[in-house]
Amino acid sequence: MQTYFILTINPGSTSTKIGVFENETEVFTQSVEHDSTILETFPTVNDQFEFRKKTVLEILAARQFNLHQLAAVVGRGGLLPPIHAGGYRVNQTMKDLILAGRLSPHAANLGALLADDVAAPLGIPAFIYDAVSADEMADVARITGFPEINRKSLCHVLNSKAMGRKYAQEMGKTYTEMNLVIAHLGGGISISAHKKGRIIDVIADDTGPFSPERSGGVPLLALVELIYSRNYQKNELLKKIRGQGGLKAHLGSGDIREIEKRILFGDTKAKQVYAALAYQIAKGIGEMAVVLKGEIDGIILTGGMAYSEKLTTMIKGYITFLAPVKCLPGENEMEALALGGLRLLRGEEEPRLLTGD
Repeated sequence: MQTYFILTINPGSTSTKIGVFENETEVFTQSVEHDSTILETFPTVNDQFEFRKKTVLEILAARQFNLHQLAAVVGRGGLLPPIHAGGYRVNQTMKDLILAGRLSPHAANLGALLADDVAAPLGIPAFIYDAVSADEMADVARITGFPEINRKSLCHVLNSKAMGRKYAQEMGKTYTEMNLVIAHLGGGISISAHKKGRIIDVIADDTGPFSPERSGGVPLLALVELIYSRNYQKNELLKKIRGQGGLKAHLGSGDIREIEKRILFGDTKAKQVYAALAYQIAKGIGEMAVVLKGEIDGIILTGGMAYSEKLTTMIKGYITFLAPVKCLPGENEMEALALGGLRLLRGEEEPRLLTGD
């Protein structure tokens, strides 16, 4: 079997992660946490490009990895306009779209640019895989009570699909044979319904359970009243929704391990909010179970919070009657990017190209 070395690049809001894989095997991964005060000196996310590139190259140099061994570079896919799930080859149309600065600002948008910058001089392909904005949602799921607003398919596509494939393999099946509900429990929470290999509906991080740092869905009438009574500016409110909401807003910390210690020492407020977190996650899973009409082969709990036996046990207490529940904790994004790139290199999947349309 042919050997492929693949470099993966995953720019996060406050970190840059890279990994090198030899086929399915991890050679190394490394994450660099960035000082937020340094990142704040850049006017836009795109302005961070050279800083992030320097980080990537310094890691590779320190590891003394020979770039000429690489067969491909796979970057995290960002908040592009709705695209298909799976792999895309980075082309000029994609780069121009990102560089225009009109996308929702997210560090993941730099994944394609960084991958291409490393790959181009080597004459090898640069890909993105399962971008955040990958959209397979059923049309009926898009409609809301506001004609001006449609629901969008925004969830942790990369890790959710990767864990769907992993679970299917464990069950002796393929991902495209199974119906799954997958809850990604990280700094943000998303819950998705997977029908025969397609994500047909999602509960995004702003419409469902609150999370360590995000508010989740809140009552609209109360939110409107709050905005006007306190004269919130847009940026203030966005921070309350993403970054200063959820567990952090209630308890001053988004660290679930710290909160579990506080519960152990008798903090009744922490216990109540923690129980509400588990309750809301379970309720969201139930909502996606209805989307699949109860025909569910498995429920997967993934993401960083899935390491918590306390939280996952509480969630299971609500949902085990629906289907078998499997915990596959962690982000798993570097492996997911590498395995996606490997399928593209082996010809098991064909990469798409972003067009002007």
